[in-house]
Amino acid sequence: MRRDEPISKIMTTDLVTLSITDDLVTAEKLFVEHKIKHIPVVKGKKIIGMLSYTDIQRVSYSDVSDDETSVDSFVYNTFSIEQVMAKNIIVVPPYTPIKDAAELLTKKGFHALPVVEDSELVGIVTTRDLVKYLVARL
Repeated sequence: MRRDEPISKIMTTDLVTLSITDDLVTAEKLFVEHKIKHIPVVKGKKIIGMLSYTDIQRVSYSDVSDDETSVDSFVYNTFSIEQVMAKNIIVVPPYTPIKDAAELLTKKGFHALPVVEDSELVGIVTTRDLVKYLVARL
């Protein structure tokens, strides 16, 4: 394992993204269909936020009754992606060393980092990507 190997070697480039005009129903379908936990929210090719499956679950459980159907209906009709997504995100360039990305994820408690080049979203690296990388080298 090279100490300076860039995250471009392990990042996901086949991105699933959302727009702030999408709804939470669409977001949940994408999470389930693609078996992912984080979706960048974009305006064109520029990232403006990050939505995690945990964000949706957190909102779902916060304000309503025990009936799951009413929970989903309430959440989907009450909150927008813009209200639920993380807005203050940290991005990294594709040449960031894998070790530095892992340290950043660990220190900040994130599970995903958007990868941006020339102000354009080009990938995402997650803790799952890092674990796959480490397992392949053991």
